[in-house]
Amino acid sequence: MTPTPPSGSGTVLATRQSLRPMLRPEGLAERSTASAARNISSSVAQLGQRGALCGQAGLEGERLEPIAGRVRGCGIAEPVRLRVVDGIALSTPATVNCETARALQTWVRHSVVPTVGRHGGGVRSLRVVASFACRTQNNRPGARMSEHGRGNAIDIAGVGLADGGELTVLGDWRTRREGRILRALHAGACGPFGTVLGPQSDRFHRDHFHFDVARHRSGPFCR
Repeated sequence: MTPTPPSGSGTVLATRQSLRPMLRPEGLAERSTASAARNISSSVAQLGQRGALCGQAGLEGERLEPIAGRVRGCGIAEPVRLRVVDGIALSTPATVNCETARALQTWVRHSVVPTVGRHGGGVRSLRVVASFACRTQNNRPGARMSEHGRGNAIDIAGVGLADGGELTVLGDWRTRREGRILRALHAGACGPFGTVLGPQSDRFHRDHFHFDVARHRSGPFCR
């Protein structure tokens, strides 16, 4: 277990798909939160209603007005700002759609909580480094819209613990005990999410997990 650091910084678990996620440039995770804030107007952000979200007990935050993106194909028809999942706080509220929020809850319930167990006193929080951001893949002109631009994706960089420590993808992935926990969390996301990327996928994911609910014809793409 490592002390809480500042944000930032191969085994294929399922059959490889023909439509694979594109690599993204360095520093993209760190810029995504700021990008999301720029793409949600203050009027939209103030219209949320607090309470259980998406018809699911345990999902807490606000419903938002529809978000119209500045790029074609970008936006969320029924967005929510997710703050808490089954009592576990998100370090940064995540703007996503309900499918993504429910997939995250499934992962938390069936993978995060039981896998971490009482290590470090148990799970206290999830460190979110990206959610909605209206951009194309790799920010390339003419490229396909990123799943982040549809509210389909969330990036997690660490799991906060009750004792004040944190399991971090960047610092603990290759360690023996904590690394085993993180690898189990990565594997546990494959299924609830259609795409799961981590440090073994490419150098752009060495410091976080990318989860999205895009479905591939041959099943989940997990690396």
